[in-house]
Amino acid sequence: MSNTYKSTFFSLTTTNQTTVYTVPTGVKALVRTIQCTNHSGNTDVEVFVTDTSASTTYEIAHSTMAASTSENLAKGTIVLDPGDILKITASVANRITGTVSALEISFEWLL
Repeated sequence: MSNTYKSTFFSLTTTNQTTVYTVPTGVKALVRTIQCTNHSGNTDVEVFVTDTSASTTYEIAHSTMAASTSENLAKGTIVLDPGDILKITASVANRITGTVSALEISFEWLL
């Protein structure tokens, strides 16, 4: 079993759900941070997780962010299984950027 810290960066250039992180095969992920920065104007930001084993998407966070603010939308550790997808939407395009930080725990040796 190996542990790897992973950071991915995103820029929400659309108001559609944008995939910001997908858990690789053979890995569990512990998401610790979903850091978002709003560069201008009030903007609603929503975070979703698609549980691919159940083919269901859940909203897990919602925030109205003021201009020139940053916020961690992960209020606690989020445990994701292989293939699960983290998505974010913004009410206005080209205002929100950020990073997702996760610990990936490989369990391929168990397969």
